[in-house]
Amino acid sequence: MRNKIFYLLILLFEFHSLYAQSKTDSLLQEIFSKNKDSLFRHVLSHRDYYRLQIIYTQINRDKNNKPSFKNYYFNVDSLFYFNPASTVKLPLAALSLEKLNRMKVPEVNKYTSMLFDSGYAHQVREFTDSTAENGLPSIAQFIRKAFLISDNDAYNRMYEFVGQKMINESLHKKGYKDVRITRQFMGFNEDENRHTNPINFIDKNGRVIYHQPVLYNRDSFDYSHEVKMGKAYYDSHDSLVNGPIDFTKANNVSLYDYQQILQSILFPGSVPVQQRFDLTKDDYNFLKKFLSQYPSETNYPKYDTSEYYDSYVKFFFQNASHKIPLYIRIFNKVGWAYGFKTDISYVADFKNKVEFMLAATIYVNSDDTLNDDKYDYVTVGNPFLYTLGQTIYQYELSRHRKYKPDLRDFIIHYDHRDANDARPAIKNADN
Repeated sequence: MRNKIFYLLILLFEFHSLYAQSKTDSLLQEIFSKNKDSLFRHVLSHRDYYRLQIIYTQINRDKNNKPSFKNYYFNVDSLFYFNPASTVKLPLAALSLEKLNRMKVPEVNKYTSMLFDSGYAHQVREFTDSTAENGLPSIAQFIRKAFLISDNDAYNRMYEFVGQKMINESLHKKGYKDVRITRQFMGFNEDENRHTNPINFIDKNGRVIYHQPVLYNRDSFDYSHEVKMGKAYYDSHDSLVNGPIDFTKANNVSLYDYQQILQSILFPGSVPVQQRFDLTKDDYNFLKKFLSQYPSETNYPKYDTSEYYDSYVKFFFQNASHKIPLYIRIFNKVGWAYGFKTDISYVADFKNKVEFMLAATIYVNSDDTLNDDKYDYVTVGNPFLYTLGQTIYQYELSRHRKYKPDLRDFIIHYDHRDANDARPAIKNADN
């Protein structure tokens, strides 16, 4: 009997180890082996130290231009935590538009002005938005800011509009079971994050046309998977704590879920109906536009292009020149915090008829102290992600396709900066 129990324990251990193993495909190993860049090879060789995860998605079209998708993985494990940082703004933008559509309130849409009041401890009012053409907040303006430079206030306000309960409930219903979005970027405690501001939507005359009261989430979350990192960290009072930082209750989304969320927004017909967001054609076009538009093309907000250059939030194409070829557009969302850098992208090359998706996250924090703003972004994170992006892009340029993609659905008429606009440009946004 004792031997049977022993062998059963061995089998359970082996099953758990198999389940917990990261997934790596031979195709990516083969592609990466051809790049001899020393930093690139160093990071790949120490994939767990850098908490590196990569998903490369091949897209093949049939004779009717219908796309099919095939994912290839490198060190991908849904339990291998990375801090999602600003990447959470991607699902929040889609959920905000979805909620507006489902409310079915006359005159209330993504362009409708909205005023944020305070109804609970530490909540912050917001009655104006100097970056908007009419000087007032709206979901459309929040999405522009969240995508163009990854503005943090925009995320907080979309979080407050959708509400913590609906955010998680909606994403879980779409099949993203492991998603947990519990925090604003406001330094709030757990209870404060469960409460969201009262909001008034107003018409052009300032008349309230819809009131959303304070929302409160009573649902519980699964915090059974403990995540602690680092040897030390600085807390909210800038005091050094000698011990690991606890991410157990922090925002959490797997890299695979992000890839699927972006795919569902850009190619809604490629995923099951349940997995799609409830969006209009105009919503999809709006998201595509600002996932790919550059700050230099935008009047509202008017960003300083020496600070917020074209490739500012395009990590896979962010080189020293800060320029991206005119025939390429990247539809993506990035995030960076605590030493993590993450990019989830769809790349379209209109000249060479090439398209692919690429998602990656890396952790670069050699002193193992978090929240000290001393990370290896410049020396490791940035050059690695650029090299990764170019390695996959060069492979795609040489990859045979039976049918060249017709990319006309991704040809967008972007805005143009008004050369006569004398307003001062925004240099220091919170992002």
